[in-house]
Amino acid sequence: MSFTDRHLGPNENETAQMLSDLGYESLDKLIDAVVPSQIRLDADLNLPEALSEHEAQAKLAEYAAQNDVYAQMIGAGYYDAVTPPVLRRNILENPGWYTSYTPYQPEISQGRLEALLNFQNTVMELTGLDIANASLLDESTAVAEAVVMMHRANKKVKNGFFAIDSRVLPQTLSVVKGRADALGIDFVITDFSDGLPEGDLYGVVFAYPAHDGEVRDVAQLVKDAHERNALVAINADLLALTLLKSPGELGADIAVGNTQRFGLPFFFGGPHAAYLAIHKGMERNLPGRLVGVSQDAAGKPAYRLALQTREQHIRREKATSNICTAQALLAIVAGAYAVYHGPAGLRAIAERLHTNASRVAAGLSEAGLKVVHDSFFDTVALEAKGRADELVAQALEAGVNIRRINADRVSISVGESHGEELLARLVKALGGTLPESAEGYELAAELLRTDEYMQHPVFHLYQSETAMMRYLRRLSDKDLALDRTMIPLGSCTMKLNSAAEMEPISWPEFAAIHPLVPENQAKGWKLLIDELSGWLTEITGYDAISLQPNSGASGEYAGLRAIRAYHEDNGDTQRDIVLIPQSAHGTNAASAALAGLKVASVATASDGSVDVDDLKAKIEKYSDTIAGIMITYPSTHGVFEEQVKDVCQLVHDAGGQVYVDGANLNAQMGLAQPGQFGGDVSHLNLHKTFAIPHGGGGPGVGPVAVGAHLEKYLPGNGYLADAEGNIEGAPLPISQAMFGSAGVLPISWMYIAMTGAKGLRASSEYAILNANYIAKKLSDKYPVLYTSTETGLVAHECILDLRELTAASKVTAEDVCKRLMDYGFHAPTLAFPVPGTLMVEPTESENLEELDRFIEAMESIHAEIQEIIDGKVSVEDSVIRHAPHTLEDVTSDTWDRAYTRSQAAYPVASLHQAKYFTSVGRIDGVGGDRNFVCDCPPIDAFDIEYK
Repeated sequence: MSFTDRHLGPNENETAQMLSDLGYESLDKLIDAVVPSQIRLDADLNLPEALSEHEAQAKLAEYAAQNDVYAQMIGAGYYDAVTPPVLRRNILENPGWYTSYTPYQPEISQGRLEALLNFQNTVMELTGLDIANASLLDESTAVAEAVVMMHRANKKVKNGFFAIDSRVLPQTLSVVKGRADALGIDFVITDFSDGLPEGDLYGVVFAYPAHDGEVRDVAQLVKDAHERNALVAINADLLALTLLKSPGELGADIAVGNTQRFGLPFFFGGPHAAYLAIHKGMERNLPGRLVGVSQDAAGKPAYRLALQTREQHIRREKATSNICTAQALLAIVAGAYAVYHGPAGLRAIAERLHTNASRVAAGLSEAGLKVVHDSFFDTVALEAKGRADELVAQALEAGVNIRRINADRVSISVGESHGEELLARLVKALGGTLPESAEGYELAAELLRTDEYMQHPVFHLYQSETAMMRYLRRLSDKDLALDRTMIPLGSCTMKLNSAAEMEPISWPEFAAIHPLVPENQAKGWKLLIDELSGWLTEITGYDAISLQPNSGASGEYAGLRAIRAYHEDNGDTQRDIVLIPQSAHGTNAASAALAGLKVASVATASDGSVDVDDLKAKIEKYSDTIAGIMITYPSTHGVFEEQVKDVCQLVHDAGGQVYVDGANLNAQMGLAQPGQFGGDVSHLNLHKTFAIPHGGGGPGVGPVAVGAHLEKYLPGNGYLADAEGNIEGAPLPISQAMFGSAGVLPISWMYIAMTGAKGLRASSEYAILNANYIAKKLSDKYPVLYTSTETGLVAHECILDLRELTAASKVTAEDVCKRLMDYGFHAPTLAFPVPGTLMVEPTESENLEELDRFIEAMESIHAEIQEIIDGKVSVEDSVIRHAPHTLEDVTSDTWDRAYTRSQAAYPVASLHQAKYFTSVGRIDGVGGDRNFVCDCPPIDAFDIEYK
């Protein structure tokens, strides 16, 4: 069998049966009825013939072999770390973890929520602050988020500027500058050697340590900033904080950084989980997701995403940021790394790194090289006038990459795996001898922390591999991921993440490459990236692409910045309004605001399409101030809009650009190209359409593809930024690494290589087939809200309307989501884009048996609702309102409910073959927000006798 045959769910017989039920004699006829002829491709995509799994991996291995793996001591935001095998095998390579979805339905997400809470508590303990979020995309964008957060949160200084340490990472400086420029925020770059700059400061960012390794005491500067009503953010190395005074002890309001060195490979730049921690009182301005502690219906402690009113899909352009995808899977690994090592283990690693760095400094100082800073953690900066290139070459001869800072300076960052032999070899290559010990580089007493940290039992119970393995299994058993069941989420495309696609990300020839290695050491990466970029432009019909955005929302931001820069170059600086349909995903509006653009809504017609009359009215109203329009195609309502080319033409005639949101590209591959039916720019979701797994809410990759006229506005390489944050001849970056989350790009390369043009088209066709089959089978019980006015068909997702059922029974769409858990299903998308509805997207990977199992569950739930409507049971006493049911519920000694235990746990016969129980009952979300807690509860809170 080909890979496509294994990727697609329905076999030939199942396909024939489903088509018969829909009334179509062939798949081609169905697609002709669904996809408008005016946008259809008339030939296959120009892609290589599909390879088998073995052939694709063999070709990728050839690329990997062209990468040269050296000892990486470059630093600059990426440090040598060891991924414990127990974490690599049981998390990174475990589909129970990497195929799960964002934990919006907390009852089926308790395992990953606990793991994310471990991450948050690790960050809180080491930073000495009260609250930490559940990860951000990368260090540089996290610092930018902190800057914007301070600007928003500081009510005492309303129209001031911020000051940023010139010794943060160059790519961070460049990303922050881009964000500030887009929002019109003033700032100053300084090393603070002369104190704080004069003027109305609303915020300050300090590097701790600096990018060249220096550790300095900023306590007085923090006090000075507070005396001037400024907020303070410290950009801190989390591992260094096991030794150094925490930002909280120094008085900081915010701590920000990344957790890559907590057990994650270089991945050629990403993905890695950034962190952001704050003082209590600032949480409602905190960007990203936040795990909190609430309780279930029985009073048992339970985890959930807290303060969700901050989420962008609710607040649109008023959101705290445009963040959608986080780095959940990587945060889970980093948190597990902290749990596995515990505070003593982490401190031991940090002490060893500092000791070894001191020995390197001493040995090279004896050799005549000047050690620039006496106070450092793990990075030693060396000065040798005009000899930087020579030193880099000498180190390379010894098999080590070190960092060239400028023509006169290099730095060496000691990592976790760097042993005695390697260090001795490096020092010898640079002209010295590695001493057994070193004096003179001890960290000053006033810099050292003396408090205890990470005292919760979770950081002390799982230091043996046996204990850790079992702990991770217990957590994953609480979750419901794609390895157990279909996840029918609309707009999120939870398709198969095949083992063949996933395996290469762990290959050291890819994972162990630092993003700053010389180009000739990363030839394999270049081949992969260039080929993947070419395939993606062919699939979308655009001319160029940037793989830098590390989430879909980042891709939106990059695309809108390109549109804004294009208009500015043309002298149309007044074009600052983006038209966005009311049904659009909230990140569209939030990204527009982040790019410094204004939002004007466009109404939705009764069939779910863009209301063309309202669009014309808005074009007339805003005239030459229109920058462009953002549309999702197929629409957010799950239909192919017949008039899409007309919509694009109307906006083009008005002088605007057309942004086609690529969230629903899974219904277009091989059938249509947004770059050819009117789009100027699109972002793609590789973590949806192109098989990168969701990982519990990240990693994500959101490349931005553009027409030729926008190519020069694609983001540049932040590593090349000058002291002012600018990049010669290129726009500012929007993410830290040039190729964003490069480490997961092999997954999408494998997917396209194994499917080819015909397989991609088949994926789109079967996604459409599966969605229409579910819509047809359920439409008599749950009306499908939007369908084609001519055919009654949907695209690759359908919206089930529960509003009439709710009016008659008081059973809500959320009630149905909770009851589906008893049937072993993850809920569809709740209340988006229409309140009171469920949006279902089965994807092409689900077979007929699984589709029918979901249909059976929905029909059974409808019968339970009908009992309420018929007055046989009240909604308050119903099985639906009490759902989900835990094992403790149905095995308790007492049972006083209006339905049987069997109806609660086994409402359909198939559940006797495989039954999933949630570990908690329905969670009190309102109470969790009203009494916000994000600390790990004590172990005894989870005792089975807890009341």
